[in-house]
Amino acid sequence: MEKIPMTRAGHTALEGELKQLKSVERPAIIRAISEAREHGDLSENAEYHSAREKQSFIEGRIKELESVISLADVIDPKQLSGTIKFGATVTVIDEDTEEEKRWQIVGEYEADINAGLLNIRSPIARALIGKDEGDSVEVRTPGGEKAYEVVKIEYI
Repeated sequence: MEKIPMTRAGHTALEGELKQLKSVERPAIIRAISEAREHGDLSENAEYHSAREKQSFIEGRIKELESVISLADVIDPKQLSGTIKFGATVTVIDEDTEEEKRWQIVGEYEADINAGLLNIRSPIARALIGKDEGDSVEVRTPGGEKAYEVVKIEYI
């Protein structure tokens, strides 16, 4: 399988979530299932079915996280420079609204647009890759055409 690029912070966050699921969530749901079993007939026990459903979700998420972490290619942006690539923190100005935006280009498992973490597979990130300060990019987004000017590129 192919490696999954991510930053050190993203990798650490995924490991933290995995540890939380294994050491806190999993034991709690096992206790909840055990308690629900004690209430008698399982066929009509809503608590039991709810707990089993939650257990299924937790186990699925644990498997997903273990897989992603095992395939992680942790990249340190501080070791990079030059044009925009994975790990770059990019400041752009929307050429229509003059609004300044700042994003870090990260892997898909750590992306959170509200936190300024832009998925490398997103249309905006794909348009920015390879560009330099002063370049303009036009992006077709679900909200329509957007034009940005690259103001600053940092590797922090």
